[in-house]
Amino acid sequence: MNTSKRIVILGAGESGTGAAVLAKQKGFDVFLSDQGIIKEKYKSELLEHQIEYEEGQHSEAKILNADEVIKSPGIPDKAPLIKELHSRNIPVISEIEFAGRYTNAKKICITGTNGKTTTTLLIYHLLKKSGLKVGLGGNVGESFARQVATEDFEYYVLELSSFQLDGMFDFKAEVAILCNITPDHLDRYEYKIENYIASKFRVTQNQTADDFFIYCADDPLTMEHMQLVKTNAKRLPFSIKGILSEGAYKENEQLNIKYNNQEFNMYINELALVGQHNTYNSMAAAIVGQIYNLRKETIRESLQDFENAEHRLEFVAKVGGIEFINDSKATNVNSAWYALECSDAPLIWIAGGQDKGNDYALLKPLVKEKVKFIVCLGKDNRKIHEAFMNDVDMIINTTSAKEAVNVAYRFAAKGDKVLLSPACASFDLFENYEDRGRQFKKAVRDL
Repeated sequence: MNTSKRIVILGAGESGTGAAVLAKQKGFDVFLSDQGIIKEKYKSELLEHQIEYEEGQHSEAKILNADEVIKSPGIPDKAPLIKELHSRNIPVISEIEFAGRYTNAKKICITGTNGKTTTTLLIYHLLKKSGLKVGLGGNVGESFARQVATEDFEYYVLELSSFQLDGMFDFKAEVAILCNITPDHLDRYEYKIENYIASKFRVTQNQTADDFFIYCADDPLTMEHMQLVKTNAKRLPFSIKGILSEGAYKENEQLNIKYNNQEFNMYINELALVGQHNTYNSMAAAIVGQIYNLRKETIRESLQDFENAEHRLEFVAKVGGIEFINDSKATNVNSAWYALECSDAPLIWIAGGQDKGNDYALLKPLVKEKVKFIVCLGKDNRKIHEAFMNDVDMIINTTSAKEAVNVAYRFAAKGDKVLLSPACASFDLFENYEDRGRQFKKAVRDL
C-alpha cells in the first residue's frame, strides 16, 4: 500500500475523477480540488470511493504538501498554483501519465491539430470490430485512469491533446500517430509554433524499436521537424501525393497500405468518410490494422461502415431541400478548411466565436469558390468581416444558434447547404463546442 504518499488532483472533470478513483484503488492518500463547481455525478463518485475533495477553491495548505500532483489538461502551466508547485519541485503530471503506470495494455495514441478525434474513433471501431478487448479514452470516451481501475482491456485507443502530452514523461505509446500540425493554442505556448510542435512530438517519446510512429508525409510542419526527432520506432508515413514503399498512399483513386510484405487496397469512394482530410484519417487507421495483422475484410468493412463523431461534419436534417451540417468541433481555421473543402454544394457558412488569433487567409480561396454568404455567430465578428467582406455577397451578425439557423434558412435556396463550422472557440456564447452543436441541431429541428 502507498498510504504514506499523498496524491493531489486538480480538476474534477472526467479526467480528474478517474485519476482519483485509480489513485484511491492503489492505496494513495488522495485529495481532489476544483476551483469550480463539481458536477453531481462526479461528486457521487468521489463520495462512493471516500475520496476527500473541495470545490469553489484551491486550498494551498492542502495542495502544496503533495508528493505528486495530477492536473487537468485545462489548467495552464503558467497558473500561479502550478508555478508554485514547480518551484517546490513537486512533480505535476497528467492523468494519462499516471494511469499508464498501472496497465500492460498496448496503447495506440493519436494526436495532431485536426482529425485526431475521427482517427481515434475509427481505430477504436476497427479494433472492436476485430474482437479485441479495447478501451477508448483520453480526450474521448471514459477517463483512461478510471478504465485502468475498473476494466481489463488489452488495448487502449487514446486521443491526446498537446496539453495532456505536456504532462507525460515516462509514458510510452506502442503506436504513436501524428495526424498533422497547424498553429493552434499558441497562447499556451508563448506564441511560438516551435513549442507547440515539440509538444505534439512528445507522443513519440520513450518509443523503442518494437514500437510504431505513423505520420503524414504531406504535412509541412511535421516533415520539417522530423529530422529533429530521436525515436527508434518503426516509421510508417501516409500520403496522397506520392507513392511510398511502406505505409499508406493513394494511387488511381485507390488506398494502398503496405507493411511487412503485406498489402491492402480499397477504392477511396468506398470509404464511409468523405474529403481529403478523411482519406488521411482512414489511411492512419488502416496502417494500425496492418500492424496488428487484422483481417483485411474487417479493415475494409470498418472503413466502410464507420459513423463519425457528434459535432464533426454531422448531418442534422434536410429542410425544404436545404441540408444542415453540424461541424461545431471545428474550433480552428484548419478544421473549417477541411469542412469547406469537402462540400460539393453552394454553402451558407455559419462561423465565428471566440477568436484564437486566427489567420483567415487560408480560407479565402475556398470561401470565394463555395460560400454564398456568411452568418456570424459570436459576440465580436470584426475579423470575419474584414477577412471576407470582398469574397461573399453578404455577412450577417447573429448572437444565438436559433437566430443563426433562422437567418441561414431564410436566405438559403433549395440545393444549398448550411454549414456550422465556426473556426473559433465557443466560450463567448456557449458552454463548449458540444453545447454550441446541440443548440444548432435543436434550432434546425425547430424550423
